[in-house]
Amino acid sequence: MEENERVHTVGIRELKAKLSSYINMVRQGEDIVITDHGEEVAVIVQVSPERKRILQLVGSGVAKWAGGKPEGVHGTTMKGKPLSVTVLEERV
Repeated sequence: MEENERVHTVGIRELKAKLSSYINMVRQGEDIVITDHGEEVAVIVQVSPERKRILQLVGSGVAKWAGGKPEGVHGTTMKGKPLSVTVLEERV
């Protein structure tokens, strides 16, 4: 996370009791880390600008999306190693 991002940690019980106030914090740019018995289990963050744009395109009928991860383009072939292998090699 970048330094200018704000993070707040909350237990499940408190989150349930004050959900609206935590959602307002997220709207204001704060990330909410949810804990269960002191263990971090989830993070609530704002919807990304990219996701908002995708949903806007889907809503206007320009694009279709079932909500899953994008799949490769069918019918396209590439020569050489798979991209995933190249990425892993570059990480070393």
